[in-house]
Amino acid sequence: MLKIKRLYTFMLQTFLPLFIMTFGICLFIVLMQFLWRYIDDMVGKGLGIPVLGEMFFYAALFLLPMALPLAILLASLMTFGNLGERLELLAMKSAGVSLIHIMRPLIITLCIISIGAFFFQNNAMPVVQVKLYTLLYSMRQKSPELDIPEGVFYGEITGYNVYVKEKDNKTGLLKDVMIYDYSDGFNNARVIVADSGRLKTSADKLFLVLSLFNGESFENLKSQSGGSGLKAAVPYRRETFSSKDILIEFDANFNRTDDSFMQNQYLGKKLNDLQTSIDSMTVRLDSIKAINARSVYDTSYKRTLSGTKKESARQEKNNKTAPADTVANTPKEPIIINFDSLYKAQTPSGQAALLVRAKSNIESVKADYYFRAATVGDEAYKVRRHLTEWHKKFTLSFACMVFFFIGAPLGAIIRKGGLGMPVVISVILFIFYYIIDNIGFKMARDGIWAAWEGMWLSSAVLAPLGIFLTYKAVNDSVILNADTYLNAIKNFIGRRSGRKVEKKEVIIYNPDYAALLPRLNKLADDCATYLKGHKRWLNYITFWRQGGKDHTAEKLADEMENIIEELANSDQNLVLNKLMDYPVISGYNQLNANLNGKLGLAFGIFLPVGLPIYLLATYQRKLLRHDIQVVQKTSKELEDMIKNLETKN
Repeated sequence: MLKIKRLYTFMLQTFLPLFIMTFGICLFIVLMQFLWRYIDDMVGKGLGIPVLGEMFFYAALFLLPMALPLAILLASLMTFGNLGERLELLAMKSAGVSLIHIMRPLIITLCIISIGAFFFQNNAMPVVQVKLYTLLYSMRQKSPELDIPEGVFYGEITGYNVYVKEKDNKTGLLKDVMIYDYSDGFNNARVIVADSGRLKTSADKLFLVLSLFNGESFENLKSQSGGSGLKAAVPYRRETFSSKDILIEFDANFNRTDDSFMQNQYLGKKLNDLQTSIDSMTVRLDSIKAINARSVYDTSYKRTLSGTKKESARQEKNNKTAPADTVANTPKEPIIINFDSLYKAQTPSGQAALLVRAKSNIESVKADYYFRAATVGDEAYKVRRHLTEWHKKFTLSFACMVFFFIGAPLGAIIRKGGLGMPVVISVILFIFYYIIDNIGFKMARDGIWAAWEGMWLSSAVLAPLGIFLTYKAVNDSVILNADTYLNAIKNFIGRRSGRKVEKKEVIIYNPDYAALLPRLNKLADDCATYLKGHKRWLNYITFWRQGGKDHTAEKLADEMENIIEELANSDQNLVLNKLMDYPVISGYNQLNANLNGKLGLAFGIFLPVGLPIYLLATYQRKLLRHDIQVVQKTSKELEDMIKNLETKN
């Protein structure tokens, strides 16, 4: 029991410092990304340090769901990579401790972190999102600090365009000033030109005070010209001044927007509030759809025809109960109206009027339907956004567990620690996760997929990967061992791995050379027989018909291995060196091993992939024949060598 506790303590002491470090790094990276995204809303606004500090604080909390899974992936990958690189993981497994047992304290820790992430997402994140988006909106609404450039018109002051030819940065004096004042409308514009001027803000930061020196102003007085409607000269006013002060409304203060508006949105609600809103909005949406459907039905031809049939039935019923003279005067057949004949009977102007009226009615109906569709679309979008936010409360916690079960076994397989390979793999996996998650979110938001399908897409894609890697790591798989793939490629292109036979220090029994000579002779003869019966090229139809495993080659390889195993006990260096000439035979299973008879023939004839498989199998057949030839040659040489040894003895 003490040993298990020490193991748990060791794993926690190894994992937690790395997790804290990687979490800080990941949070800093995503925070810098956030800064570059919203830097245009902050620069040039004259915001104080407290406001910027508050914004960064809420942004850090807001980005925590993005940084946490990446930090868990990187920390778990580095932890088990370091353990594998330092052979500590191998020592634990040698002591009989399984990988799942080693991961147990971290699994419990990650479960606690995932539960905490859920409560943070449900309780704290709505408050953080409301505060952050309200603050960003207030920052966007704040007027920028006045920094009038030289040589261009500056239009950031509402109702004014200001041109300054030159500025004196030391004294703040503006030279050659031109102002277009259209605060009362373009028809009552005013133009002011001055040699110099100064611009400053009032003490309460609600007004700009523009002091101009040695200039003129031209003002259009069109609003005072009277309402006679006759064309006449427009009065104007021209003024020359040595100094003039202009007061301009300009609120330079930072005004916070009320949080109540954001709190009523989906981003400011907890799980229970989201569910309540979803239920109420779903009922409202269904009622709107029902009203629209009833309206469409009432204005359709189907409704009109149905009403006509009901009216005819009602008229027939009345005829049965009415007096005879009244029934006689009632028409028994409906009047058929030919609209084409009525239209052609009209004058050209009457026809045009009918077409205009019909077009107007159609456009009115079309506009009404567009409005109804937009209303339904807005309500459905609100429901979808509430549903995506509801599922988002759970996806973060599940993503933390998924990334741990990807990172931990992956680190145990690659056995590389530090910040090199783990960082590269973590970034690639997280980018893949981020892309899949955004695709699913947009599909759910736009109503293409159901909300649960889109929001759980990334988890559904990565969870099987975590299960697969965990299974491979528990079974000590070499799935990510580069040598395994290099050897497979070498075997494929014909560069087989060599055989290594070393002289044993202690030989329990010597090989029976006399009994091995007939076996070597028979092996050489069997190889010759095999080469005669298995040509390099095989008919395409025959290839797809036979399939299966090459049992003859398998028997030859087994006999060769048995002979090598016995002769490996020899004390003769020449014999041991000759044994290393034997190849490592592979390729008994043909590529069409599981397709026999008619199924294989159909696969080869009707599918376009049949020809490439046939060519690849022919190449493998060539390599196998070459190996058999080497076995035949080596067996004969070894037979002669053993005969010479017996002759000397």
